[in-house]
Amino acid sequence: RAQRGVRLSLFYGALAALVLLGVQDVMFLYEDNRCSMTYMYEYPEYLKIKLPKKTARRYPAYELYLYGEGNYAEENKNLLLTGIPVLFLPGNAGSYKQVRSLGSIALRKAEDVDFKYHFNFFSVNFNEELVALYGGSLQRQTKFVHECIKVILKLYRDREFAPSSVAIVGHSMGGLVARALLTLKNFKPELINLLITQATPHVAPVMPLDRYLTDFYTAVNNHWILKAQDLRNLTTLSVAGGFRDYQVRSGLAFLPRLSQHDSALSVVSSAVPRAWASTDHLSIITEDPKKRMSVLNHHFVRHPAKMFEENPEAFTDLTGAFMWITVKGSKWTYSVYNDSDGKYFAFPLASHRKSYSHVYCENSMLVRKYFFNVWSSAMFRNDFSSSFFLFLFSSFFKVVMLKLLDYPSLSHIVIQVPPAAGNKYTLGCEFFKEDSRTVQLPVTHLFSFGLSSSKILLNSTGLFYNVQLQHFNQIYQAFKIYIDSHCQSLKERKPSVYRLHIPWSYEDSITVAKVPSLAEISAKLHIAQPHNDSSLPELNIYSSPDCQYEVSKTIPFHSYYPFFLVFQIVRFHAGAFPVYIVSNILLTYGGQLSTLRSTGNFSLELVRTAKPYKVEPLISIVVFLQGFNWFREIWESLSLPEVDAAVLSSQDAWFPLVSLILFLFGTGIAYWSGVFFSTSLRLFSSLWLTLIRPTELQKDKLITPRRLCGMISLVLVSWTTCGAFAVLIIYLQYLFKVLKGTSQNSSTHTAKAQSSADSIPEATQSPSNSKTLAEAVNSLKMHITILNLFTWIVLLNLPSLIYWLKNLRYNVRLDPDPCRSTAIILVCILEILMNSSTSEVKSSKLLRIAAKVPLPLSVAMLAFGRMHLYRVPHFVTFSLLLHVLCCFV
Repeated sequence: RAQRGVRLSLFYGALAALVLLGVQDVMFLYEDNRCSMTYMYEYPEYLKIKLPKKTARRYPAYELYLYGEGNYAEENKNLLLTGIPVLFLPGNAGSYKQVRSLGSIALRKAEDVDFKYHFNFFSVNFNEELVALYGGSLQRQTKFVHECIKVILKLYRDREFAPSSVAIVGHSMGGLVARALLTLKNFKPELINLLITQATPHVAPVMPLDRYLTDFYTAVNNHWILKAQDLRNLTTLSVAGGFRDYQVRSGLAFLPRLSQHDSALSVVSSAVPRAWASTDHLSIITEDPKKRMSVLNHHFVRHPAKMFEENPEAFTDLTGAFMWITVKGSKWTYSVYNDSDGKYFAFPLASHRKSYSHVYCENSMLVRKYFFNVWSSAMFRNDFSSSFFLFLFSSFFKVVMLKLLDYPSLSHIVIQVPPAAGNKYTLGCEFFKEDSRTVQLPVTHLFSFGLSSSKILLNSTGLFYNVQLQHFNQIYQAFKIYIDSHCQSLKERKPSVYRLHIPWSYEDSITVAKVPSLAEISAKLHIAQPHNDSSLPELNIYSSPDCQYEVSKTIPFHSYYPFFLVFQIVRFHAGAFPVYIVSNILLTYGGQLSTLRSTGNFSLELVRTAKPYKVEPLISIVVFLQGFNWFREIWESLSLPEVDAAVLSSQDAWFPLVSLILFLFGTGIAYWSGVFFSTSLRLFSSLWLTLIRPTELQKDKLITPRRLCGMISLVLVSWTTCGAFAVLIIYLQYLFKVLKGTSQNSSTHTAKAQSSADSIPEATQSPSNSKTLAEAVNSLKMHITILNLFTWIVLLNLPSLIYWLKNLRYNVRLDPDPCRSTAIILVCILEILMNSSTSEVKSSKLLRIAAKVPLPLSVAMLAFGRMHLYRVPHFVTFSLLLHVLCCFV
């Protein structure tokens, strides 16, 4: 059992370190994110694991593989496994072959210890499904992973110490599927006790395009909140990519903080020791839960540059013939180029404890294997590791900081300087008061629009300074911090290190700069400061003595600030763009119907109808009123869903200016997309006109037997196959109809121009023909607007269509289908609308209602569709349904 505990302990430490190497074929190193490929020493092989017939029949599109290379893969073909099982779950459109980096590096590490400890990496093939956009298969994937875990553990049942659990590494949506295992009724929580997720959006989906996706998230997060006590034996680590991950922002990757569940850790890759760089989205066991958590903290938070020790010795014997040097001053530096013997430096603390509160030591060296060892001549308390900080900024820079007041029994600090081997070695230490090295810097307020600026000047006489950033607590605050360093002497200086520390979350960032230089640091947050947290973000400056540092925060209004603010808003709310675009088009559509009723012309520009003051105030009032209990009770009694803006406000991710900026963005995108759409139609109609001679404009009935048969056929297609497929067919049919009408209109204009050129008398032109032509132009504009609206419905339903096409060989019918019922209604509506004209509509009694409804629908769309994009087609369908009724009433 002791050996088993050691093996599992080493496994967790190694696995936690390996996950940072990414699930793709690259490793990100250093602050500038240079990368190098993981070398292939032997040919990779993926051995398909035979599943039970019942499981294979139930999940024909899914598979389970065992990764191996060379001789190791050959030995495992008989599945006589002796390693520790690790299951890798790919994410959205991910491949099971992404396990190669983890499996290959783990194999090389095992070879270093003669396979005394090694892992068996399994990987699941999810057929590269788009689960981030279509949530109908998430439950199916979760159940299949459960079956895979049972199959994996059966492979070890004949071992002397057969494992009873599997460690899981999940990338992106694979991490969410792993968390969802706990929601299964027949799942035993003890089957997994370690879960590591990479860039997984735990909080909410990035693009909530169907209700199955949002319902899945709700079920998983609610279960983890309600069953927090049952999850205490599960240790969970979530690693976010940082600012380079444009697909999943790091704020979504933070696990919920639960008072009953203290075995979960969320970090950003830039804050991880030995990593401290942002990654993009694709780069990215003992039975004692407390021990597992201490291992994760050891590797991902503290990392004191040494192997994890479960019970570190209280005393360390100092043996060998070493030179002893006693240091009595408050500041000391030691440099050597070549030193054959190591040295011990003793710091007696009795003379320093009263006048100094901190001891700080740093070294800069070019030999990676060397690191600090710190001993004490007095016994350390058991909680020594919780107050001893080691900041590792690169392979060449290491820092030790110790608060003396936390260790009253400490009498000496002994630092060993290892022998240098022909490389320059520099070590410096100093004692200082914390207050004397702390200054404050006010930062840009959210509504200052970059007009404010501040500056501080540090004349460095020591090795460490702490700049507290005041009023820096909102996710929309974004600015640049400039550090201009100058030195008095021209001798060689070690690089300065600037660490932006966010105390309420592990999202620190590191910048290494030469001295002298002008360093630029981007200051922005992944998550806002909690209301019960009063701590201040800090800029730690690890400086060079006798240098001057000018720290400034200056952002001209005309250049940087607007872009920073807009970028932050886009980063947090880019998924809501379709709502604002469709809302603008819907407002234009309502204005055009109103113009048709008053003037008889279906013509109105989008810029005249894009009026956010008609939409946003109502939502803001509702959000304000929901802060009162009486209003919430009335709201809940009406069975109305919670306003999305209220949810975002509770997360400190919303204020009215955000919605205004998104609305303006939506107006611009809707306008230019409409221009592009109309121009494309004209170009294709011109091509159509040159290839085929168009027929004359003819008045036709709304419903004919032939069209009724086509409508019934598309309804059957929607019911028996895929709703999005039927929507696409009717869209292409409508598009062809409009394209044909555009060419007919162009042909009529050409004929009219030709008749004018031939000097045909104006009186010979029939007024009825002019009226018919004007009616055709109005009808064409109406169809273009409807088709523009319908285009966004097709785009929002496209993921389910792609999923259906990809799995067509397994099942003809998409189940579950998020847009089946909507597709049936849309098929009936559009089959009628594509044959309608403005003549039937403008005389309708319902036109007044149809023209007024788009405004409240736009308000409702922005209120309930920002975090639920799948609701957008419902609002558009209702508006089009009223249009259809106007054709008959």
